[in-house]
Amino acid sequence: QVQLVESGGGLVQPGGSLRLSCAVSGNVFSIYAMGWYRQAPGNQRELVATITSGNTTNYVDSVNGRFTISRDNAKNTVYLQMNSLKPEDTAVYYCNRAEKPFFSWGQGTQVTVSS
Repeated sequence: QVQLVESGGGLVQPGGSLRLSCAVSGNVFSIYAMGWYRQAPGNQRELVATITSGNTTNYVDSVNGRFTISRDNAKNTVYLQMNSLKPEDTAVYYCNRAEKPFFSWGQGTQVTVSS
């Protein structure tokens, strides 16, 4: 059973930065494309960034140029560097596989962008 543990969220002012981490248990992490998702209150969960096993990345338009996804296969960890944060980035952020079937979802990490 793969477990996902997200961390690194917090309260930040508009224009600020945060770096999220997602630790993935097990020994099959390196073969999967991974993604970062977010869910704001009242909204559906959306996929914002993906990274393949070969480190090809892709971003939704709303975060392209501001967010960077990366992975460290030796540490079984995927990261999301978020710069130039905006209030509309406020959400709970989750990591998981970039496509179905998903692992069991973790608890997520809250990101709040507010002055």
